Amino acid sequence: MNDVRTDLSTDYLGLSLRNPLVASASPLTGSLDSLQALDEAGVGAVVLPSLFEEQVVHEAMIFGYHEADEASFNPEAHGGYFPAMDDYNTGADRYLDLMVSAKRELTVPVIASLNGTSEGGWTHYASALEGEGADAVELNIYHLAADPDQTAVEVEDRYLRLVEKVRSEISIPLAVKVGPFFSSPANMARRLAEAGADGLVLFNRFYQPDIDLETFDVAPDLELSTPVDMRLVLRWIAIMRGRVDAYLAATSGVHDGVGAVKMILVGADVVMMASALLRYGPDHVATVLADLGRWFDDRSYESVVQARGSMSQVSVPDPSAFERANYVKTISSYHPDV
Repeated sequence: MNDVRTDLSTDYLGLSLRNPLVASASPLTGSLDSLQALDEAGVGAVVLPSLFEEQVVHEAMIFGYHEADEASFNPEAHGGYFPAMDDYNTGADRYLDLMVSAKRELTVPVIASLNGTSEGGWTHYASALEGEGADAVELNIYHLAADPDQTAVEVEDRYLRLVEKVRSEISIPLAVKVGPFFSSPANMARRLAEAGADGLVLFNRFYQPDIDLETFDVAPDLELSTPVDMRLVLRWIAIMRGRVDAYLAATSGVHDGVGAVKMILVGADVVMMASALLRYGPDHVATVLADLGRWFDDRSYESVVQARGSMSQVSVPDPSAFERANYVKTISSYHPDV
C-alpha cells in the first residue's frame, strides 16, 4: 500500500480509521490470532462477533437456578454461595476477555457487537464492553416479525426502544445493524438516528432455514454472500446519503476492490466484509485495499472523502435512476438468448 497516493483515511462513528475497510462480525474476528492477521493485512477496524441475548439470558438463568438451589440446602448460606449478578458476568466472561486482548494487541479500533431483540437486562453488557475499552458498540437487531398480530408500528417501536435503551447505557459511539424489511427504510433510518444511533450498518442478512427431507428437521443453512447481494445495500445507501444524519456502513456482498469503490461512491463511510474474508482469509484485505487505492489513483482522487457520495441519489443527474425508473429500464433491457 506504500505506492498508493490517494489518502484512504476516513472517519466512522467519530473514530479515525486508516482506511474504510472494516472486518465485520464473523468467526474470523472471534480469535486473537485472526484479529492480529487482519490488523497486519491493513484493515481499518474490526467488529467482534456478537454477544447474543440468548446466551446471556440462558446462562444467567442457569446461574440463578444453582444459586437458589445450593443456598437452600445450607442454613449458613444466608446470602447464597454465589456472588450477586451485578458482580458476575455469567454469559460474557470469554467475550470480555477477547475484548480486552484485542484492545491490548491491535492497532485499529475495536467495535463490540450485541445481538438481540428485547429490552431486557442483557443490554447492560453494553456498559461492560465500554468499561473494557470498546471503541464503539454495534447493536445487531435480528428480529423476524412473524407474529401476524404485531403491526408494523409495533415492530418499529420495538427497534427504537431497544436503541434508546442501549444508548442510555453507554457514552461511546453506537452503530445499529438492521435489515431492509421496513415499509419505509429511509424513514426508519432517520428515526433510528434520532433515537441515538450514531451510525447505521446496512443491511443485516436474515439467514433462511432449509428442510432436511431425511430427518424432517428445520435445518440451518449458512451460505456466504455473493457480489450480487451488494446491490440492495448500494441502492439504499445512495438514497440515504445526505438525508440521514448518521454514518453509513455498507455490508453484504462486497468481495473486492471494485465493490468497495462502488459503495464509497454512493455514500458509504466504511465498507464491511465478512464472507470474502472467510473465503479467502485475512490476507485478502491487502488485495482489496490495493485495488481500491489503484482505482482512485488512476482517476487522480486526492482522498476517499473527496469521492464519497459523488454518485448518491442527491448527487447524480438523474435521481430517479435509484427508484422506479431503474426498475423499468432493467426490465426492458433484458434480451434472452434465442
